[in-house]
Amino acid sequence: MPHAERLKTSSKRWMAAALAAFTKGPEHYDFAVHHAGISAEHLLKAYLASLHPALIVEARDFNSLLYATGQATHASVPPSQMKTIGLVEAHTRVLKILRKQMPIDQRALLPLANARNGVAHNGLHAVAEVQTVFTTCLRLVDPLLTELEINPADYWGPYRPLHDRLIEERAAAARIRLESKLAKARADFVQRYGHLDKETRTAVLATVTPNNPGYIEHDEPATCPACGSQAWLGGSTHVDEDKWAVIFTPYVFTCPACDLQIENEEFEYLDDLGDEVELDESPEDFYSGWEPDEDLFRDR
Repeated sequence: MPHAERLKTSSKRWMAAALAAFTKGPEHYDFAVHHAGISAEHLLKAYLASLHPALIVEARDFNSLLYATGQATHASVPPSQMKTIGLVEAHTRVLKILRKQMPIDQRALLPLANARNGVAHNGLHAVAEVQTVFTTCLRLVDPLLTELEINPADYWGPYRPLHDRLIEERAAAARIRLESKLAKARADFVQRYGHLDKETRTAVLATVTPNNPGYIEHDEPATCPACGSQAWLGGSTHVDEDKWAVIFTPYVFTCPACDLQIENEEFEYLDDLGDEVELDESPEDFYSGWEPDEDLFRDR
């Protein structure tokens, strides 16, 4: 069976086991989180393998690359010793290809990866966070089913109603969380600056808002939906080869004036704040200072 088909079958089996464990209650949540994490990893790899098997192997392991590229006769280890990437790297690679189709960014994935690893290596999991982590896994899987042309009814089986309910509850919680953040940010802004006249307030905010976070790949200025101050969108960039333009994809919002922070699915309820933006700079100029990671090419 080809890599992609085998991984799709495996993902479905692990997810069925995860959902079955989830329905049995908190005492089985460790199995639910662990199995769902494996299921997501296998489906991410299935998508990559459907493009080319080499996309799921460790880039630095030459024997694995030989197997993945059909050159097994030159490998010096058996196929059972092939080294493939893990959940986080698989997600990173898929995110670079699908981008807007994937509702889970790198920051949102980490709780899932940490929860799965906590169970696998230490037998530990935070019961209070299980539903959030578990639903993150479901949201990660959904767009992959579309890309791989897998029938959702077949993949989720008798657990489809449970899947739908968890997704609905996650969306409702995100909406409530966003409204709470907006209300708090507006109140904090008034408390900090409401006593100042317009001219003084403008002068004070000018010393606060120009400082972008600087801890994400790229930042773009944006207007805060809570207080109207200049804020910042942080995210990643890629080149649209058809337009030959640099495209910015935001996944976190920060306002230094009122401390509003928005991320993940919260963007879905703020009009176009989370939309991709075409930057007014050519790829040649934008990436002119880029250099390859020397560690990838250093002899070991």
